[in-house]
Amino acid sequence: MGRSGPRRMIAIVLSLVITAVTVWLMYIAFVDSADTPQTTYQAMSDNAQLAQDVYTIIFILAGAVMAGVIALTLAFSFIYRERPGQQALQIHGNSKLELLWTLLPVLIVAAMAVPTFNAIAVITGDAPEDSLEVKAVGYQWWFQFQYPELGVVTASDLHLPVDRPILVKLESKDVIHSFWVPQLSGKVDMVPGHTNQLWFTPNTVGEFMGQCAEFCGLSHANMRFRVFVHTQEDFDAWVQSQLAEAATPEEGLAAAGAQQFTMSGCIGCHTVRGNALAMGVIGPELTHFGSRTRLAGGMVENTEVELRRWLKNPPAMKPGSIMPNLNLTDEQIDSLVAYLYSLQ
Repeated sequence: MGRSGPRRMIAIVLSLVITAVTVWLMYIAFVDSADTPQTTYQAMSDNAQLAQDVYTIIFILAGAVMAGVIALTLAFSFIYRERPGQQALQIHGNSKLELLWTLLPVLIVAAMAVPTFNAIAVITGDAPEDSLEVKAVGYQWWFQFQYPELGVVTASDLHLPVDRPILVKLESKDVIHSFWVPQLSGKVDMVPGHTNQLWFTPNTVGEFMGQCAEFCGLSHANMRFRVFVHTQEDFDAWVQSQLAEAATPEEGLAAAGAQQFTMSGCIGCHTVRGNALAMGVIGPELTHFGSRTRLAGGMVENTEVELRRWLKNPPAMKPGSIMPNLNLTDEQIDSLVAYLYSLQ
């Protein structure tokens, strides 16, 4: 009997150490994931924070349950294990204990359910009346963004003002897509023939990654976009720049590119306001292409190297691309690059 006390103490300490290590590893995983580009742990809008608060509560409760189960399992395995001449601890038929571990899960589920239902009610509720409306339209495989109140249409880059509610109406022109900006909002599907919506109020100026979160074909993983949250002053300046029509270059390589843009058939799929011939609606609007940060449906940075690679053979760069390989020569690509970057 003299040895049972120290052994029990060792068992308890060992159980607590193992439990503490487990909780610490969970915490490290939690912290490390906050540094990824599409983390949900660094919420930058009101509704994203509301959802993250629910996840935090669930994480803490789940961690506490796991730690408690591990600690008790280890402690009981050491202290009450079966020994020669002594049976293992039996608690079958103990009404008080059975009542306890029936009520505890009920309380834990209630603690998760109440904030969850509250968050769902707020997030799926009506947007504030002063919200800025943006229509996000999904195509294979790129996003178009329309600002009905402002008369602006763009692609791959979504620009928003900080501290103003944003109502995003979601549509699709082909298959089911899903709009997802982890730091700003949850996932909502974009369904052909039906308009869904979500709303949030961004509270931090910065750049945030977004993508399609519903498998939609060969280049689903390449259907991406960026969200730029500006001060109101900077956003107003961006809107004014987007309202200007494109000037047609009259000389030099850019002028040759404008002609090539027409002769190669680009005008059949793309709109360039200021160019009466370029009124296509199949592909992204290109009026201010040169000012955008991404190309190929948000797949790569908008640089000359990537643009040349894209124009050389779009399907090779983006599997399943609807934009065909026009078999352009290097000289034609040079002129098109000059023209497209003149569209500021």
